[in-house]
Amino acid sequence: MPGLPLWRRGSKYLKQKFFSVAVIAFVLGLLITMQLRVVSQPPAEIIPGARAHELAAELRRLEEASASLGQEARDLEDKLLAATQGYAQAEAALKTEIEKNKTQAGLVPMVGPGVEVRIHNRPTERLPGMNEHLFAVRDEDILRVVNELWGAGAEAMAINGQRLVSTSEIRLAGTFINVNLNRVTPPYVIVAIGDPDVLQATLEMEGGVAETLRKYGVNFVVEKKDEVEVPAYGGTMAFRYAKPIKEGAKD
Repeated sequence: MPGLPLWRRGSKYLKQKFFSVAVIAFVLGLLITMQLRVVSQPPAEIIPGARAHELAAELRRLEEASASLGQEARDLEDKLLAATQGYAQAEAALKTEIEKNKTQAGLVPMVGPGVEVRIHNRPTERLPGMNEHLFAVRDEDILRVVNELWGAGAEAMAINGQRLVSTSEIRLAGTFINVNLNRVTPPYVIVAIGDPDVLQATLEMEGGVAETLRKYGVNFVVEKKDEVEVPAYGGTMAFRYAKPIKEGAKD
């Protein structure tokens, strides 16, 4: 600059020169720092083509496995439903079989057409020294009537309200007759379910049980009924000593 001493002009020039160098150094430092920061960051993961193919194949395999498992689950649900239905059918069949066995065992009351048989000692004049039970109805008389009815196809029977089953007994106990260990007294009323015509004809046949007992002085009456009721057996059916033999068991 004109008018300034030379040393003054040189000092100002040096200052400008130093400032320019400082600015350039700052910019260079900033650029270097940014470059180092970019370099220090990890590069984005780049999947090679072969790896991408493997991943796609693995995805398809997992999708197929998932579809297979879904189908298997549906199959198991169908089997469970079928098993549940089969259980219900088996339960119903079992209940039916139980009811059938209970009916055959006499454990349920029954009703149906049949006959009613009334047996009573006919009143007779008592003579001195005559045994009053000589012409009375005996246990074997009742047993004969019962057997005739069973043989004629009776399906259920009772004597004075006592249901007859496979374990029933009809026997004399002193001067009384016991049925199922219960005392019964005359008149003895036997009700039997079956074909009324067949049952009556069997008892009333010539030379049959009715004719025989009447000859002995017994009052014997058979009536056909459109409906008679036979009560259920009220005793116990448990076996204390008898046990079924298991298949394959050795003697």
